[in-house]
Amino acid sequence: MRSRPANRWAVLAVLCASLLLVAMDATILNVALPSLIDDLDPDAYEQLWIIDIYGLVLGGLLITAGAAGDRWGRKTFFLIGFVLFGVASIVSATADSPGRLIAGRVLLAVGGAMVMPSTLSLIRNVFTDPRERGTAIGIWASVAGAGAAIGPVLGGLLVEHYGWSAAFWVNVPIVLVTVVAGILLLPESRSPGRTRLDWFGAAQSVFGMISLVWGIKHLAADGLASSAPVALLVGLGLLAWFARRQLKQTDPLLDVRLFANRPFLAGAIATLMAMMAVGAAYFLLSLWLQYVHGYSPVEAGVRMLPGAIATLVGALSAPWLVRRVGVHAMLGLGLGALVLAFVALAVLPLTYAVAASALVAFGLGDGLAITTTTAVMISAAPPERAGSAAAVEETCYELGMGFGVALLGTIATVVYAAGVHELPLSEPGRTAVAESIGGAVHVARTQGAQVSTYILDVAQSAYLHAMAVTSAISAALIAIATVAALALIPRGFRADAEH
Repeated sequence: MRSRPANRWAVLAVLCASLLLVAMDATILNVALPSLIDDLDPDAYEQLWIIDIYGLVLGGLLITAGAAGDRWGRKTFFLIGFVLFGVASIVSATADSPGRLIAGRVLLAVGGAMVMPSTLSLIRNVFTDPRERGTAIGIWASVAGAGAAIGPVLGGLLVEHYGWSAAFWVNVPIVLVTVVAGILLLPESRSPGRTRLDWFGAAQSVFGMISLVWGIKHLAADGLASSAPVALLVGLGLLAWFARRQLKQTDPLLDVRLFANRPFLAGAIATLMAMMAVGAAYFLLSLWLQYVHGYSPVEAGVRMLPGAIATLVGALSAPWLVRRVGVHAMLGLGLGALVLAFVALAVLPLTYAVAASALVAFGLGDGLAITTTTAVMISAAPPERAGSAAAVEETCYELGMGFGVALLGTIATVVYAAGVHELPLSEPGRTAVAESIGGAVHVARTQGAQVSTYILDVAQSAYLHAMAVTSAISAALIAIATVAALALIPRGFRADAEH
């Protein structure tokens, strides 16, 4: 066994600080959206892109970023990416149009994609003892999950006192401190003997993933008569071509053969499906709290806090529990908690007590399941493929968040629009109401008291129905993923051992 660096826990602290920031940016705008809408006036599609372009681009770039970090040095790539993340935060904070904000979010995603694979692959290299590595991965996963859950709380506090741009300005001082600490503490590591980066393959993976998601998003909203089916087919074709090319490469960007490993494949499926459902649920619940209940951003953020606390508890306890009850039991428990939460949201009248219970179940289920799947995937991959394994895990995590908002969020928008299409309004008003629950609130403010109340009642009822439909779909997706994952992982597989 290789020697263990004496400062490995300090290294973990630096990596987790960066990860917290990147994870928070995936959800920090959820509660800032009403303030942002008032200021920049984005339409419904721009609202969705502002929220989910970060996760989609981040997920699309992680494979390339993981391979590049393996070749050029994980510390170097981490530091460059985090500096870019700070610059992109300034671009986003000073945006004066939806287009510029979306561009800033794209730059944030590029920086985040350079950071995230480096964090997990550096953990793999610094923590050589399997038991310590399991604990480190548990802390890593708790930070990733808690960051996504804390984002709305911090976002609400900042937005209420300083405006939506503060959600980006807060990144800058943290970036500066973390970069200095990273220069002083992080060890450099790379995989020896790696060939030059396959830029053509990198372009295939990025454009294929973005085209696929764009096609899915617009197919749900615009139907078969739009250009969405073409984009969907192009995305699938590029990704299939990419996978075929990778199989022929001696030193691939993504070792597709990793998916032949049954535990690795199980972890990827479970992570993707779980994060799809949870990512959409956080987005929809944050809007429900603000537009249906009328809470301020900070009030809505505080009411999302049970999810963050439960995520910390679940992720930190997962390594200890895995060693005692095994991978199968932990995955069943974690994913089962998610299924039950979504069933509750689908069938019960939605009160805050139901929502808070669901958030706790999301946090515990996410913390237990994602920590376990991360350990499974890292343990199942050979050490020389640490960057590739980390990139796949984080791609599933971030793409799940992005896919969830893109696909399930779009389905929710379509179901909601169907519920409000017969409102007795002029065409501009009807269009604005159908675009989003936020649009309905804005239109209602321009009407008389009786009409305003009627518009809000219809819109809120339609939104609750849309949430119930997407929750039912989410429950089904996770149930299928649970069965598949448990069938693929052999009995007795240990996630804290070398495989």
